[in-house]
Amino acid sequence: MEYSTEKLTILDDLRSLGCKIAIDDFGTGYSSMSYLKSLAIDTIKIDKSFIVDIPKNKHDVEVSKAIILLSHSLGYKVIAEGVETAEQEALLASYDCDMGQGYYFAKPLLSEDIVSFYHQNEKERAKE
Repeated sequence: MEYSTEKLTILDDLRSLGCKIAIDDFGTGYSSMSYLKSLAIDTIKIDKSFIVDIPKNKHDVEVSKAIILLSHSLGYKVIAEGVETAEQEALLASYDCDMGQGYYFAKPLLSEDIVSFYHQNEKERAKE
C-alpha cells in the first residue's frame, strides 16, 4: 500500500465507524516497520512463513517473539497465521500472542458454516 493522504483518511474514517485495521502478512513483501508509525492500525498479523517451522527453527521463533513484543509495546493485538500444531500454539501462547489462525483451529469454512461451527465449539467448551 502506498502512503497518501487520501488512503490514510479512508483508514481513519473506517476506524471512526468502528472497523479494526490490521496489517496482514507482517514482515514480508511490502509490509514494513514504517507502517507501525504511519498507519492507525489495531492488529498485526504475523505471516505464516515465520510460523510454519516453529518451534524447530530458532530464527523464526525469535522473529515471531520480537514481532509480538514490539506490537504489544505499541498497543497492537497480534494474530499468528498458519498455526497447524498444538506445539506451535503453545509456544505462541507462551509469548502472549493474542490469537492464532490456521488448520490447528479449523479448516477454511463457507460463510454459512461459520455459525454452526461456533455453536459446536461452544458446546464442546461447556463440557470441559
